Amino acid sequence: MSETEPSFNDDDGESSPGKRFEPGNWWTDFLVAMAFLTRIPIDVAWEDGTLARAFRAFPFAGMIIGATGGAVYWLATALGLTGLLAGFAAILVSIVLTGGLHEDGLADMSDGFGGGHTIADKLRIMRDSHIGSYGMLALVLSVGIRVSAMAAIAVPELVFATLVAAGALSRGVMPALMTALPMARSDGLAVSAGQPTNKTAILAVVLAAVIALLFLDLLYGLAAIIFGVWGAIFTGWLARRQIGGYTGDVVGAAQQITEGAVLVTVVALI
Repeated sequence: MSETEPSFNDDDGESSPGKRFEPGNWWTDFLVAMAFLTRIPIDVAWEDGTLARAFRAFPFAGMIIGATGGAVYWLATALGLTGLLAGFAAILVSIVLTGGLHEDGLADMSDGFGGGHTIADKLRIMRDSHIGSYGMLALVLSVGIRVSAMAAIAVPELVFATLVAAGALSRGVMPALMTALPMARSDGLAVSAGQPTNKTAILAVVLAAVIALLFLDLLYGLAAIIFGVWGAIFTGWLARRQIGGYTGDVVGAAQQITEGAVLVTVVALI
């Protein structure tokens, strides 16, 4: 989730035409989640509070994104590519699918936290669209860790299951982070999205955990949940120390760190 993403309303302040949001409609929540987290053109109208109410469906959208990357890895290895090349292919397709939404957040957060001296400086740098050395290093490490982990896991079926679990968990923790921390600024994407309720945050984490346990063996699944959640907790702790709360970039960075933690956990257990 990046601070540079567009707002949810048209320039005239009116919601764009499309399907109207219906509270309690899981299918609509899923469409909203997919419309926000991916570049797939989906006909859903953005309204005040729409995204905040749809956070509970983020694990399902993450599951689809992870499954897409896993399927690409599986296909690439079937075509004879090495584990490293298959991993790069999976990451590339995932980035195309999401528009690099979370990678952008990780880069912005790294630049801000690494290059700013005051909270105001950090927030200003995070809003700058240019990428600095800290952001570039963070992206290289993020992609490198995930690709190396996929190559180390090697077995296409397990890579697929791990990416599904990582996709669900890394997006399921996002609303929990947003309810646990205050907003670091009074404007931006995080403010436009609104804060999810505690009930929504808990439900998202529970659904993500269930998905992880369904796709991974019990030991792998429990370990992935524990260390994935710790990745999000670490990101939140760091953001609280650096800027006093969260922004959209921080939430996006939490997704990247959590996904990497899940992949590394599975590698460690093999």
